[in-house]
Amino acid sequence: MATFRVISIGTLAHNPLWGERGDVRPAHATTVLIDAGDAKILVDPSLPEQILVPRLAERSGLKPEAITHVFLTNFHPMRRRGLAAFDDAQWYVGELEREAIGAQLVGKYQEAEESGDGDLAASLRAEVATLQRCKAAPDRLAEGVDLFPLYGVTPGSCGLLLPQPAVTVLVAGDAVATHEHLSEGKVISPVFNLEQAQESFKEAIEIADLIVCGRDNVVMNPMRR
Repeated sequence: MATFRVISIGTLAHNPLWGERGDVRPAHATTVLIDAGDAKILVDPSLPEQILVPRLAERSGLKPEAITHVFLTNFHPMRRRGLAAFDDAQWYVGELEREAIGAQLVGKYQEAEESGDGDLAASLRAEVATLQRCKAAPDRLAEGVDLFPLYGVTPGSCGLLLPQPAVTVLVAGDAVATHEHLSEGKVISPVFNLEQAQESFKEAIEIADLIVCGRDNVVMNPMRR
């Protein structure tokens, strides 16, 4: 049976459900470690490497080389600041996310080349190389760890479902951003496709007993108590 542990609790730059307007803190995503036997899956290594590596050791006793898989719930740069620390691992992102972001990056790269913006073109080449390194995630990453599409926040954002004997756990990414978003039935803003994001939110609360929020801790689903 797969188990999980939160390595770092994420946060929004500002939380409108707290009445905040304008950025008041650095944003970062919740980072989760899933232990599925031989597979050690790190989800969304959002903190910078120099912070995340000691945090991983504090929370799990593991070094970066122990991580076998890294899974990105989406390809936003904020979710992968510490990705380079896990060069020995296999990197995964949802297939639709990979295709959609790839098309965007190629288009932007061509525009940068045509405009003669060498710095931007070099930056985009690095982004393309990172995306190419990320494989399309399979339906099952490991025993007891299933891909769960949650499209809408980004074109192909996905979570991970951990069915367990007593509860079903969903690592939701930004499909369920915080405890307040869950309680008030709201999706994060802005999103790529609001209708899809709302549908993914509904699917999350229909299936999961425990939800690991994309910018918060583990939350019990109030709809399934």
